[in-house]
Amino acid sequence: MADSTWWWLLAGVLVGTELLTGTFYLLMLALGAAAGAIAAHLGLPLTGQLVVAALVGAAAVAGWHWHSRRRPGDPSVRSLRSVNLDIGEVIHIEQWNNDGTATVKYRGAAWTVIQRPGNAPTPGAYRVTELVGNRLLVEKA
Repeated sequence: MADSTWWWLLAGVLVGTELLTGTFYLLMLALGAAAGAIAAHLGLPLTGQLVVAALVGAAAVAGWHWHSRRRPGDPSVRSLRSVNLDIGEVIHIEQWNNDGTATVKYRGAAWTVIQRPGNAPTPGAYRVTELVGNRLLVEKA
């Protein structure tokens, strides 16, 4: 069997494995295998094919990793109003505890409230921004 056939089979196996696992990086490695197959079609010796496949695969993985790191992360599901109707509601806090929490009556129950780090705990109106476990994370309204 020709070297290019082995490379194309490897690329197919990598794509098939990616479809089963959902690991996008395997597609980048499949690009490297495809580049190795093209190098084989161009008549490069096995060493050249391996170098081309390694360089293209590694560059694709590094490029995708760099691209995904630069992209801002998706917002937390806990902070989406479409998931939790408490997000955006305004509550009034009478007094903060020494540990940085407060207890408020909200929707007929006592809730523990915490606020984002770096804010001074002062009484007043606060807006719910996120649910963290069974606590309301708030910011000044």
